Amino acid sequence: MRGEDIQQHELFSYGSLEARVPADHPLRPIRKMVDEALKDLDGRFDEIYDEEGRKSIPPERLLRALLVQMLYSVRSERMLMEQLEYNLLFRWFVGLSANEPVWHPTVFTKNRDRLLEGAVAEEFFSMVVNQARRKRLLSDDHFTVDGTLIEAWAGQKSFQPKPGKDGNGKPPSPDAGGNPTVDFRNEKRSNETHESLTDRFARLLKKTRGAEAKLCYLGHLMTENRNGLIVDTRVTLATGTGERDAAAEMAAVMAEMRNQAATLGADRAYDTRDFVKQMRGLKITPHVAQNDTNRRSAIDGRTTRHEGYTISQRKRKRVEEVFGWMKTVALQRKTRFRGPDRVGWMFTLAAAAYNLVRMRNLTAETA
Repeated sequence: MRGEDIQQHELFSYGSLEARVPADHPLRPIRKMVDEALKDLDGRFDEIYDEEGRKSIPPERLLRALLVQMLYSVRSERMLMEQLEYNLLFRWFVGLSANEPVWHPTVFTKNRDRLLEGAVAEEFFSMVVNQARRKRLLSDDHFTVDGTLIEAWAGQKSFQPKPGKDGNGKPPSPDAGGNPTVDFRNEKRSNETHESLTDRFARLLKKTRGAEAKLCYLGHLMTENRNGLIVDTRVTLATGTGERDAAAEMAAVMAEMRNQAATLGADRAYDTRDFVKQMRGLKITPHVAQNDTNRRSAIDGRTTRHEGYTISQRKRKRVEEVFGWMKTVALQRKTRFRGPDRVGWMFTLAAAAYNLVRMRNLTAETA
């Protein structure tokens, strides 16, 4: 018997959002880990917010909303607010009831900036890493470092000669208004003579031969080799030595926290005498891929003859999977923020989101 297509809207709906989310939904274990980390940050939130004045958006809800935006690749805050209007799963994860009003996108952005100024992302990331350590998911001896380009929120046409510098360029044509015609032919452009008018911290760089140079930042990760979880992050200006400098900083922090030797895997870009010497000075064995093309590698048989070197070279490829997830899912291929502080804040939060997903999968496998 054919059913009738009666479209009579119900005035009331009974049942909580908690009951509507399936018990085995993959967001449930993530929400549990997020709530545990936010509970540890309660004192930090009290320091950021004044006791008087108008009540803001609860910082816990702000962070949950930013996390769900990354987990589901929602490309803008405006679209995120639209999703929160009717997506019951998003409402449950953020902590909104079914009838609570959703914030205006501008209000949400201004409240998010307060968290950004309070460096909350770094502390939240540390809380997530501590949870992984308590669950014995981290390696204590073997790590990997690598860097990637994060395309800046600035166009090539904004890369103009600095005041007082001769870039040998032609002035933009005034005929196109907000999208002027710019002729780059025969113009020598470099970071010394040019600067982006949109984001003055963005630098022109390319990592591979034959690729085009882009205005970008460098994002750096240190992962442990057991399960590929992220243990440290950095965002720096895009320079030729930025990857090795950031790796040295992260390795120094790691060495201070440890009393025993460790290994550090990396690709060929880290095969320099200075970097290898610096790692050995920190009592870290550099398991760096050899770069012996028309040169002599700084890594010799004393390191490569050990089986652990081969294992580190195989494990270090996991960091590429992390970068792939952060760029395709967590919206880090092209940042929507300007300045290394803001770009780094969101990059660190994306790293925390990756760890949450990875930890959920790992604990589900052991269960």
